[in-house]
Amino acid sequence: MDFTATISGRRFRLAPDRVTHATADVLPDPLRDHYVVIGGRRYPPKQVIALVTGLDRADFTTHQARRILARLGFPVARRSNSARMSPGRGPSATPSPAEALRPYIGQWVATDGDEVLVGADSPAEVVSWLTRHNRRAQSMFRVPAGDAEAGGVAPL
Repeated sequence: MDFTATISGRRFRLAPDRVTHATADVLPDPLRDHYVVIGGRRYPPKQVIALVTGLDRADFTTHQARRILARLGFPVARRSNSARMSPGRGPSATPSPAEALRPYIGQWVATDGDEVLVGADSPAEVVSWLTRHNRRAQSMFRVPAGDAEAGGVAPL
């Protein structure tokens, strides 16, 4: 399902697997109004297109990025109305807090209310991200990898 898109006067051959690969080891920047879901994480659309193309984010609009990512089959939405997905993506109920944590199993996360701000492999990476983006979290914890880890083991 790859296609050619013209962005800022340049042509790019884009494919869903290339987008997924480009974001695999990249923590999402803070969200503003719009986001795209890739691998269970919410990314700003302009961050994703910049990663895939190497273009500066000033070279294209958020709406261009959203259209391209939706065409590639990724869900795109607005934070202010997350229950409504873009045309062609279908409705999607806001996930429960437990569902929102599913992509972060085994990772450290920082949260603000029910919103996951960032997830990473170590507490240091989470704190570094929060500092770099001048964000504060209400809580930080490791998402358990299973029931035994979540409940712990009673002492004998």
